[in-house]
Amino acid sequence: MSAGHETLAPMGAGETILIVEDEPVVCALVVELPGELGYATLEAADAKEAIPLLESRQRIDLMISDVGLPGMNGRQLAEIARQHRPALKVLFATGYAEGSRAKDYLGPDMYLITKPFAMDALAAKVREMVQGASS
Repeated sequence: MSAGHETLAPMGAGETILIVEDEPVVCALVVELPGELGYATLEAADAKEAIPLLESRQRIDLMISDVGLPGMNGRQLAEIARQHRPALKVLFATGYAEGSRAKDYLGPDMYLITKPFAMDALAAKVREMVQGASS
């Protein structure tokens, strides 16, 4: 991930983003950005931690999930998430060159961003997805 998000203006209006990432350094970087944009964040290190949040009444407007989670992959987690929140938008992050298989991996309102990504690219995608979710 590269820097470049110093000029981003806050955009959030109470939206909450669930970030599911098993790498602590990556999680810290990804969690920081939505906060700077004015969004609330929830963190989970894996699907086991994320599922109770998804089952709760906690507001979640977007889930950003690593593809390669321990135990259950991001796509499997997204399927469970959609059982509880059918309209939830999902942004997958991957360090693997899975772009060629993305069509097979992604469902409706699911998008993929490849690591390392520029923070401004992540910010733009988060804004686009959250604003679409709340309109």
